[in-house]
Amino acid sequence: MKLEKPLDAIELRVLGSLLEKQQATPDYYPMKLSGLVAACNQKSNRDPVMELTEDDINDALDRLQHQVLVWKVIGSRSIHWKHNVDGPWGLDAAGKALITLLLLRGPQTPGELRGRSERLFAFRTPAEVEDVLRTLASGDEPLVVELPRQPGRKERRWMHLIGGTEGLEQGADAASPRMTRSAGLEPRVAQLEEAVEKLNAEIRNLKAQFGV
Repeated sequence: MKLEKPLDAIELRVLGSLLEKQQATPDYYPMKLSGLVAACNQKSNRDPVMELTEDDINDALDRLQHQVLVWKVIGSRSIHWKHNVDGPWGLDAAGKALITLLLLRGPQTPGELRGRSERLFAFRTPAEVEDVLRTLASGDEPLVVELPRQPGRKERRWMHLIGGTEGLEQGADAASPRMTRSAGLEPRVAQLEEAVEKLNAEIRNLKAQFGV
């Protein structure tokens, strides 16, 4: 992965959105600027949620084009955009799916990546995801890195290195003034995880009682 400089938060979102739409909705790829704005500002499957203007995205596309990471496709009626990372980064279908998710949602565990990858690639197990991640992390120019295990979590998270190593110690991408997070999201996620664990325990008990 040879870049003149690490990508900023907006460039990462633009590139991740192009990758996602190519895999999930190929009929709408390459993408018009209006579609790319909507994809970058989605409220679902994005962390953090962003509020970007056409000017923000146009500027990011210009910078990405300078690094030969995107191409402009000029048609008879409009301009479309496509990414150019498969070859330079050596991505197969599985690797592309994982890079896409890490670009759009930040650091994640193999289990989280598998659960969120269905529209992009069908991984059979978290172990298969981890094998692909280790391939992406190998070589002289790794694309991803494994983060230290967080307290109270069984799995380690992985993050991409396309935005550089800033924030590596805390496992979070650099913040952007245009990014917005829902207030109190972290505590709510923790509560949901606890509730799911309790529900799974109850299901296991019921299965044991009825010999399932």
